[in-house]
Order: sequence, then structure tokens, then C-alpha cells
Amino acid sequence: MHEIQAKLLELSNKHDLSKMGLRHIGRLIGVEHPQKVKYHLKKLGLLSNEKLKNANLKNKKNKLDVVSTKKQLGFISIPILGLANCGDATMLADAKVEGHLSLSKRLFKANPTHNFFAVRAVGSSMNKASVNGKNIDEGDYVIVDSDNRLPQDDDYVLSVIGGAANIKKFVKDEKNYQIVLESESNQFFPPIHIHEDDLNEYLVNGKVVQVIKAPQNDDIRYEPFN
Repeated sequence: MHEIQAKLLELSNKHDLSKMGLRHIGRLIGVEHPQKVKYHLKKLGLLSNEKLKNANLKNKKNKLDVVSTKKQLGFISIPILGLANCGDATMLADAKVEGHLSLSKRLFKANPTHNFFAVRAVGSSMNKASVNGKNIDEGDYVIVDSDNRLPQDDDYVLSVIGGAANIKKFVKDEKNYQIVLESESNQFFPPIHIHEDDLNEYLVNGKVVQVIKAPQNDDIRYEPFN
């Protein structure tokens, strides 16, 4: 049994987990990321408790994991959840909302029922990527669909590895029992290899669906999305 699962079972003998949020449970067992707690609760079958499900839903509404897209007159307001590294996974993942990215509805034609958030790209390992024809440079805002956590080959994803966030191309290598996260850059960045037995340490926070380019040469230029 995994060490985290053993701690959860021991905690469940002392406390009613259905009355606790994921972060609270995580603090009690020494696990920082709430998605790790959720993963191991699911493995133990403890997520079947309806109260615990409701507690998880409340946590999401409190910006622990997924922040719903807000709509305003003529604009869509998308929460900004910090930074994501485009190189090694060194930027700590934090669900704290730092602000909101206001976009004209003409610039972001998206499914209104989905939950989107934005992160600001750091690094150059994805400067040859193509998200609807746009690459990812440092300073760009990357829009992530948090409802899409089952990526297909060659999708761009926002991942959390060991509590750190990064943006990479997702490749599932079934022959070698691994997931490979690849860079697309004019420089060399070694890929990240994750064995299928270590997937409890790897989380997909969502699929990258669009890029808002940072202004260049002091000109504010936003091109319409395809």
C-alpha cells in the first residue's frame, strides 16, 4: 500500500473525512497538493461518500483547483493562477488567483460550460509550439481548459510534477509504459519521462486551448483566435 494511502486510512480511523476539505486532509498527513489527496482517496474508495464529494466541490468553488470562468458584458473574465514553467518543472503550482484576464468575447470563442484559467508562461522551451497557430513565448498568457484532463497524443497540457507546474506536449508511449512530456523549442530541452507506476506523482491540470500573446514593441496587438 502506498504511504499516503496508509496515512489516509489511519486518519479515517480518528476523523470523519467527509467533513474535511482536501487541503485540510493534506495538512494533517503532510501532503501539500490537494490533487494527490484526491487521487489516493479515490484509490481507497473513500470518495464514494457523498459528503466528501460535496466538500471537494466546495473546495473547487473556493479556488483550490478549478475556478469557473466569469462572464461580463461583452467580455469573458478568466482567473489568472500564477506562473507555469516552459522548461523544467520548477515553478510551484499554486491555485491562488492573482487577478483576472479580461478578453473580448470576439477574441475567445469557447464553450461557456467549461472552466478556464490562465497562467503566465516562463521560459523558452515551447517557443516553437503551435496552439491554434500560436507559439508560447515567455510572458504570454496560456489559457487552460481544466475540464479536459484526459489528453490525447500531441496535446499541449499544463502538468504538475512534484508540486511544480509546467507546460509541455503530451505523448503516451504505451510500448515503454511511460508518458513523455516534450518541449518544442529552437533550443534543446530534454524531455520528461514518467513511468506509469509513478503517475500518482503526476497530474494533468488541463489542456492548453489558446495563447494570448504578450504585447511586442510597445504595441498592444491581440489577434483574433481561429
